[in-house]
Amino acid sequence: MREALERELNKLTEESIRLISLVREMTEKSAEALYRQDPRLAQEVIAQDEQVDTLELKIESEAITLMARQQLVASDLRFALTVIKALTDLERAGDYAKHVAEDVILLSKEPPLKNYITLPEMGRRLTLMLDLLAKALAERDLNAAKELLRRDDEVDGLYEEVTRELLTYMMEDPRTISKALTLMRIARSYERLGDHLENVAERVLYWLTGKMEKKPEDIY
Repeated sequence: MREALERELNKLTEESIRLISLVREMTEKSAEALYRQDPRLAQEVIAQDEQVDTLELKIESEAITLMARQQLVASDLRFALTVIKALTDLERAGDYAKHVAEDVILLSKEPPLKNYITLPEMGRRLTLMLDLLAKALAERDLNAAKELLRRDDEVDGLYEEVTRELLTYMMEDPRTISKALTLMRIARSYERLGDHLENVAERVLYWLTGKMEKKPEDIY
């Protein structure tokens, strides 16, 4: 009985990591599309969102079926609940990568406001967070989950930096307002993507420790 359960749990883990990898690919491509102002690459990101939605529903169905068929207890039950809770956050993370790609297509129709450095860097930091999330899930690695939470602070710092810079552009030259607002929307999408990854990391910590941990600023 335990061997059969382990196989099902491993399958759930593998498919969850597939979902994380897909969101990672979308995030990485969105950052590269922004840096290169490449609408074709952005279109690839948009097309991948449907794959995320399909896989999310598949994993959710399998997790619910597993819980209904097996009398899960302790860490096995926490794992199944973690997966189910994480699915919504991962699907939303994919949505935000898609939103970035949609804005890249808008930006690519006109000359860039500036060389885009900080925003693509936010995207790259997020791909590192997704790598840490996959490691935490695959290896039951507490430190990887905690490192992800620390990395989210870096993304938040870049968000504040780029927002201040874009506000300065708009105040100094009203002609930049339209592009600057689009770039601010991209920054916000990346910041929210990071928040969803943070939520998943907190769920992984709950699975591994039995305690729901939050960063101090999330408590208020």
